[in-house]
Amino acid sequence: MLHRGMVTANRIRLTGLLTRSPRSARASLLAAALCLCATAAAAPAPDAPLPREPAALALALETTTHDLTKAIGTWRPKSDAAPTDVVLLALYEQRTYRLLAGDRRLSRATLKRLPNGLRRVASDFLTAHRELYRLTPPIRARAIKVGPARPAAELLDDYRDAQRRFRVPWNVLAAVNFVETKFGKLHSSSAAGAQGPMQFMPATWRRYGLGGDVHDTHDAILGAANYLHASGAPRDLRLALHHYNPSSSYVDAVLRYARRIGADRTRFFGLYNWQVFVKTPSGNRRVTGPGLP
Repeated sequence: MLHRGMVTANRIRLTGLLTRSPRSARASLLAAALCLCATAAAAPAPDAPLPREPAALALALETTTHDLTKAIGTWRPKSDAAPTDVVLLALYEQRTYRLLAGDRRLSRATLKRLPNGLRRVASDFLTAHRELYRLTPPIRARAIKVGPARPAAELLDDYRDAQRRFRVPWNVLAAVNFVETKFGKLHSSSAAGAQGPMQFMPATWRRYGLGGDVHDTHDAILGAANYLHASGAPRDLRLALHHYNPSSSYVDAVLRYARRIGADRTRFFGLYNWQVFVKTPSGNRRVTGPGLP
């Protein structure tokens, strides 16, 4: 039997076999994978080349999503650091979405080749990325500070605690945490002076931070839930998020991520393993994750 993990292991070296037809592309790739069935399945390297042809890219994204979902399912307990295959597959997925987000023509051609469910997820991810990218000013490389995120299982406990206390949906809090600092991996203050994993301005934190530490993840999540509740959540999430950041693009992006996280918790664990890419005056730069000097 052919397992889809074989496709992942050989996706790059087989890209040249693909044709313009999605059905032919899939048949060519699977046939070639059969010839290489002795090769053990392996997660892609941190700098593995990405396909540039729509059919190949669609198949790579579909296969990576499948393999990442399977790897997340075997990651136990989720209070531990993610296994290497989860980290590498999540990075490959993230790099694929970043490639598509930067090339609208390629993304249109690729999206229409995806299964309906994944196409909707990809469309939300790409739209959210583009909306946030437009809002993000460049940051000097020397100002970037990063560190590990709180364990995924502990974050889920924090979101649920905040939901119980302030009735703000846990997936919305997770989406804010992801958008603001990639779940706390980015430790730098914003250009405007916002601080901590949920990025509070000092005056707002003094009012809504419940006396906690703005840099403590649990305290920051509770403070964010308190602020969003005071601003209209859960009755009017759009209004509450607009108070958090007065940009319709920001609000829309957070709600897109929240929708996907809420619909499938596996998406949370996948996004948790996405890395920090920053926009610098000299271009985009990845500053966390495997393969860096």
